[in-house]
Amino acid sequence: MKDHIVISKATIDRLPLYFRTLRLSQEEGIDIISSEELGQRLGVTPEQIRKDLASFGQFGKKGVGYYVRELIGNIGEILGLHYHWNIAVVGIGHLGSALSNYQNFTSLGFNLVALFDASPEVIGKTVNGVVVESIDRMTEIVRDRNIHIGIIAVPAVYAQGVADKLVSAGVAGIWNFAPIKITVPDKIRIVNEDLSVGLSSLSYHLSRSLHEND
Repeated sequence: MKDHIVISKATIDRLPLYFRTLRLSQEEGIDIISSEELGQRLGVTPEQIRKDLASFGQFGKKGVGYYVRELIGNIGEILGLHYHWNIAVVGIGHLGSALSNYQNFTSLGFNLVALFDASPEVIGKTVNGVVVESIDRMTEIVRDRNIHIGIIAVPAVYAQGVADKLVSAGVAGIWNFAPIKITVPDKIRIVNEDLSVGLSSLSYHLSRSLHEND
C-alpha cells in the first residue's frame, strides 16, 4: 500500500462499494473481473475504478483483470476489516434491535459483543445471542470487552449523553443514528446516519420530478 499519499474522501467512500460488489461476484462464482464489468455493476467508469485502486497499490493483471478473491482481501485490508472490531449497540428499540440483528456485521468482520439500554423491560433480554445490559454498566463493559465502536440508536435527547459515556469508556469510533449532531473530541471518528435526511432528500427529488412532468 502506498504511504504518505492523500486519498480523497470520494475514493474512500467508493471502496466499500467495490468490496460489496466483489463479494457478490464471488458468490456468483466469478473468479476474475475486469474494471469494465465492475464499473457496469456499480455505475462507475473503469477509469475511475483503476484510478481509485492505483491510489493504494498495483492490483490485477493487465489484459486479464482483477482476481476477485485476491482483490476482496486487498480492499478488506485497506478498509481495516481484518482487525475484527468489537462493536456495541446502545438503545435496543426498533432500530437498535434491527441493527443488532444485522447479519453482515459478522461476515464483514465486526463482532457484536454488547448491547445497552436504560429500560428495565429490555435489560436482560437476548438479541442475536447477546444479552442487553444496563447502560449504567457501559464504562465497565466497554473496557472489559475491548469495544472499539459504539452504535447510537437512542432518541435525540439522549444521544449526546450516550456519546459522552462511550468516549469516556474508551471507544475509538461512533456510528450515530440519532437525528441530532453530537460533539466528540477530534480523536474520535464519527459517522452520522440520519434517516430523516435521506428520506427528505429522496422526497425532494421525487417532488421535483412530479413538477417537471406537470
